[in-house]
Formats: sequence, structure tokens, C-alpha cells
Amino acid sequence: MAEKFIKIQALYGLLELEPFILLGALIAITWIFYKFFLKEASDERHRSIRNHFRTLLRHYVILAFLFLLFIFMQTSEPQIGRFAKFIPYVAFLTFIWGNVVFVKTSRLIVLQYLFLGSMKHGVPLLLVNIFSLILSIVLVFWGITHVFGLEVGPLLATSAAASVILGLALQDTLGNLFAGISLQLDRNFEIGDWLEITSGIQKATGQVREITWRSTTLVGFSDELITFPNRFMANAQISNFSPPDNPIVRRQIFRLAFGQNIELAKQILERTVAGVGEIRGIPAPWAYVSDTNEHWVEVKIIYFIDNYGSQFNIGDKVYVRGIEALKAQGIKLARQVVELSDTNQGHEISR
Repeated sequence: MAEKFIKIQALYGLLELEPFILLGALIAITWIFYKFFLKEASDERHRSIRNHFRTLLRHYVILAFLFLLFIFMQTSEPQIGRFAKFIPYVAFLTFIWGNVVFVKTSRLIVLQYLFLGSMKHGVPLLLVNIFSLILSIVLVFWGITHVFGLEVGPLLATSAAASVILGLALQDTLGNLFAGISLQLDRNFEIGDWLEITSGIQKATGQVREITWRSTTLVGFSDELITFPNRFMANAQISNFSPPDNPIVRRQIFRLAFGQNIELAKQILERTVAGVGEIRGIPAPWAYVSDTNEHWVEVKIIYFIDNYGSQFNIGDKVYVRGIEALKAQGIKLARQVVELSDTNQGHEISR
């Protein structure tokens, strides 16, 4: 039966020793690429890549077993009569498994190449999955042509109408898919970046966790998951707070009681804020008088951070340490003043 559907000689011609060795060499080159170019990857990244290699190695061992079984069955003259009817099936299974190993190896190469451009955070699997899908489709059509001897052209023409109907039914899904591809090709943001998404009155802020076929997932400040369809992301205004080279500017305000030593207060705040570990030393924090009236003087401290997600924790440290340092030097903070007046006289209440 197998001879009726499979071009035996064409299939046997593909199962030579050279392709098997070349595939093993490709896996070895992939491992060498990992060892030399991804040394600085994070521990989580190393674990992920090593798991991929373990899976790939298991598949290659299975391929080696199938290939040796095919060679044994083909060259065992005394038992050829017993094994003859199974040889085409083993050959076809070996051919399929070889394609699976090739796709997995190519997928790992693309994954490692994307890792080169994003050492700190993960990479979206969308592009890797699309590459694997396209390569698999190409190999399927190539196998249909060379192993089964079928013409792909008439098959594609016959399925054209079904493709149109399927495309209309999957319009939203395909729209999200191509929007996701567009977002990845533009590379306006990556996994790990902090984004502010604005569309009309809708606004959300979070760190990019994953980009899939359909949607982009963010993790908010309270660890809530925020999911946006890729089409929504493509049409929204996106502010990226994780620039690769430029620090993030933040500021806090201290209101001092009128008549305090302003220059001393500025020096204390600059020195105290510079001592917070998460704040950059270059550019150095600096303070200046931003506003004043008869009750208080407003001093604003400017500083620079790298992690947008830690801004509230850092701001808390700036306030707590700044207030303690000012009090230690005898500099008083302003009290809130509320003036109430009636028809006879005004009363000033301080608190």
C-alpha cells in the first residue's frame, strides 16, 4: 500500500548519511553559538535555552534510532523478506522526524538570534512561532511534491475558495496576528518595557509580559494582568518608559517653613537623595526653589532612575530620608495654613 502513495526511490534518496550528519553539525553549531555569544544571558534565560537543547537532543536521538533502523532493515539481506513491507513506513517516519528536528533546530537558532538583542528581558515568541509555522508549511509542500509526487499548484487553486471563506471567518484573529507582527517589526517596545497605553479616555500602565498571536499582556503596578488585542495596540498611543540609554526623570517637592536656610536644605536633600541606591549618581540629583509665598518655600529635588516600575518605592525613600535629614539639621517643614474670615475679624489656624 505504501508504494502506491509514496515515491519509494525518491524517499530513499533523501535518507542518506550526509543529511543526517549535516543536521547533527547544525545542532552542534547552534550549541557553539549559544556558548560563545550568550554568556551574559540571565540564569532564567540559560535554563530556558538548555531546556530547548535537551528537547532537541531527545528528538535527534529518536531520529538516529529511526535512521539506523531504516539502514538495518534495508541492508539485512537474510531478513529482507520479513521486513520488506515495513521499510517504506519506517523510511517515511524517519523523513517526517528529520523534518521535525530541522524545524526545531532552526527555531532555536532564531530564538538565540533574538536573544542577542534582548539580554535583560525575554523575547516574544510570536516571531519565532511564525517562523516555525512558515518553515513547516514550506517543508510540507516540498515533501508533498518530492515524496508523494503531487502537484501543489492545483491543490492550492482548489482550496482558494475555502481560504477566502476561512479568512472572512477569522478576520479579527488574522487582524490581531498581523498587528502583532507589525508591532514586533517596528520594535517600539520589547518584553520588560514599561508602557503607558492611551486610546481616547482609556489609559493603562504596565510592564510588557508577553506578545502572543492575539494580544499583548502587561503587568500593572498591583501585579494585575492587563490584556490588549494587538489591533488595539497598533492603533493606540504608546509611551515607552524604558528607553535603552536615557534615564527616567522623577521629582519630589519639600515645602519648608519660611525663613529657613534654603541653601543648606538644598545641599542636604541633594546629598541624601544621592545616597538612595536605586537613584543614578550621574546625572547627579539637584534641588532648586520652585515656588514661594509668605508661609513656605517650595524646594523641588530632581533625580534620575532606570526602573520605571520602582518609582513609587524610590519616591517613598526620598521623602522619608529627606524629611529625617532636614529635621536632623534643624530645618523645619512648613505647616498647612488655613485662613477663615467672618464679618468681624479673621482667624488664622495653623496645623
